Amino acid sequence: MPDLLLELFSEEIPARMQARAARELERMMNERLLAAGYLPEGVKAFAGPRRVALIATGLPARQPDRKEEKKGPRVGAPEKAVEGFLKSAGLSSLDQCEIVEDKKGAYYVAKIEEKGRDTAAVIADAVPALVKDFPWPKSMRWGEGEIRWVRPLQSVLCCFNDEIVPFEIGGVKSGDVTHGHRRFSTGPIHARNFDKYVPALTNAKVILDGDARAEMIAADAKTLCEAQGLDLVEDKGLLAEVAGLAEWPVVMIGAFDKKFLALPDEVLTASMRGHQKYFSVKDPKTGRLANKFVFVANIDAADGGKAMRAGYERVLTARLSDAWYLYHQDLKKPLEARVEDLNRVTFFEGLGSIGDKARRVAALAREIAPAVGADPALAEKAALLAKADLTTGMVYEFPELQGLMGRYYALAQGVTPDIADAIRD
Repeated sequence: MPDLLLELFSEEIPARMQARAARELERMMNERLLAAGYLPEGVKAFAGPRRVALIATGLPARQPDRKEEKKGPRVGAPEKAVEGFLKSAGLSSLDQCEIVEDKKGAYYVAKIEEKGRDTAAVIADAVPALVKDFPWPKSMRWGEGEIRWVRPLQSVLCCFNDEIVPFEIGGVKSGDVTHGHRRFSTGPIHARNFDKYVPALTNAKVILDGDARAEMIAADAKTLCEAQGLDLVEDKGLLAEVAGLAEWPVVMIGAFDKKFLALPDEVLTASMRGHQKYFSVKDPKTGRLANKFVFVANIDAADGGKAMRAGYERVLTARLSDAWYLYHQDLKKPLEARVEDLNRVTFFEGLGSIGDKARRVAALAREIAPAVGADPALAEKAALLAKADLTTGMVYEFPELQGLMGRYYALAQGVTPDIADAIRD
């Protein structure tokens, strides 16, 4: 049976929204097809940096005819009730109804038969309605139209049974045209079915399936690391994000100055992951990070990525230099001296500052410690220092490192390991 191919092509879609967009497109189209009487063999959606697409297989050329029995008012009901029933059933006279009797008496029944429409016509109505109702977390309007989409809609490809399904969305007419990679595609691409659509995109340097992009990135990154005797630090969240940033992912490995290895591994990872979307690399001999990183580009450079790698390394060096500065500036002030700074950090309106909270927790820790066999003085000190790193430059830059940085600073400043671990935990 014929298939439906749909693509909504736009400006860049945020990576964090793509997976949900594919799920919503699949759900909404499936619901609309089922409501129209179809039982598709399968509905599968895809999302990438500039497109959401869908294939629905096994659709008949015509919508199934619909037969329905609609129960009406009892015989002898008021005229207004009868008129309302006839109107809702699309009938003009009670002569078109049957009379059925049950234990409660006789009532009217309308037998409604509705001929199915051409499937292309059903799709032409369904897609604009779907776009109008699409639940993007954030959307926008552009130009003078009223249509909202995550980014300005550039083109709509919609074909059923190898024929264009004609309709218009916000001034954009449907057709059989899509576009490849922004930089490497040679021009518009024409495709009227999924079997031609996917290879055409691949030839134009676009991998449609987000899962396939992620698998490619993971495999290539692992291969590059193993070739240098290193291990890739797996990061599923980052993998999903970079797979949503590159239509044609090209994985490369870069390096940074070994002096930065003096920074805690978590600082290196935060600098690489948070700002640059780089993967960390571990040296299996030491168990710590190596002075390497893996990055994903969206272009296949003619020079093998030499210039691009140099640029990525230069940017990371600047980031790590900032982290180096923050780390050593933070070490100049002992954690104990930072406790007073917590008085300027609001905890919750009406409950005082973080400093107030730290002192309350410290008092409780001293009181409870004997009951669990802990040293009251050590428990009090650990509780007092637990939030002190909130005032450091490093935690201000990377909030996710609070507690971890407190431990590193405590150890560097001669605090006992037990207290340092308590600060982290």
